[in-house]
Amino acid sequence: MDLPVIWFVAIAVLWTGYFVLEGFDFGVGTLLPVLGRDDTDRRVMINSIGPVWDGNEVWLITAVGATFAAFPAWYGSMLSGFYLPMLAILLALIARGVAFEYRGKVDDARWRARWDAAIVVGSTVPAFLWGVLFANLVRGVPMDADHVVTAGLFDLFSPYALLGGLLTLALFALHGAVFLALKTDGPVRRLARRAAARLALVAVPASVGFLGWTQAEHGTSWTLPVAVLAVLALVAGSGLVVRGREGWAFTATAVTVVAVTVVIFGSLFPAVLPSSTDPSFGLDIRNAASAPYTLTVLSWIGVVLLPLVMLYQGWTYWVFRKRVTRAHIDPTPAYSTAPTP
Repeated sequence: MDLPVIWFVAIAVLWTGYFVLEGFDFGVGTLLPVLGRDDTDRRVMINSIGPVWDGNEVWLITAVGATFAAFPAWYGSMLSGFYLPMLAILLALIARGVAFEYRGKVDDARWRARWDAAIVVGSTVPAFLWGVLFANLVRGVPMDADHVVTAGLFDLFSPYALLGGLLTLALFALHGAVFLALKTDGPVRRLARRAAARLALVAVPASVGFLGWTQAEHGTSWTLPVAVLAVLALVAGSGLVVRGREGWAFTATAVTVVAVTVVIFGSLFPAVLPSSTDPSFGLDIRNAASAPYTLTVLSWIGVVLLPLVMLYQGWTYWVFRKRVTRAHIDPTPAYSTAPTP
């Protein structure tokens, strides 16, 4: 078996799972001030992802860990070049996680407003920066013969990368709006449907622009139909949610997220980090991979543990499958105490 190829595909699958699941989490957080007319509506939105958001982040941890173990040179070069954006993502995720836990600790409007702002920033920043970073992976970055990325911070924000960030931000927001329409009822559900229709006006052109640009400069013959599928599924999902077919709409937006990720990794393969300085300085699945023994051990670990993780997460979604409504919200936040004088 060609283990480097298998692990490249495995890492692509892990990132795909992360973007599909964490994508609607980011979308819900980004839309918090838009759809949450009052504190009760905002709590409905937060409760819709409350049981699953931290489990969704397991996909990120696994993807990063698998990259470190299977392609250590890729991992090291990415961190050397993307250190500040990655740090911003990490800090945003930390702030977001803390906000989910602390928002309801004190029954005070200003206290909750500050944590709500942390949720919005902690969702919007990663949703945008992940698109920027993966666009740079496809486009390539300045890198020397020692595989050290020499690009400055502003070099990472090219027009192509900014378009990638706009796509992931708009797509995740739309994915989150469709999820809210599927998972909630009442005012939040109605507002989510309207928001999805408006977000489609940004997400669809962004997807056409980014996928068309990617296909023209980096794509292959087999990524073209995948890119077309991504756009068609996005258009279909936007129409279905307006008609009240939330389940099919969520399936369609999930298909779009999967297809976009497939186009990104398909356009990248067999490289993992191309060099715009000199193609010979770039990293591919051969010169970035770990030793065959390491990849073999990793394969056995993945075969045993990955199905267990997927079964557990599937069970979690099944248990918390019912819609969240205003009727499920207590009059005061859970664990609230009087504000400190």
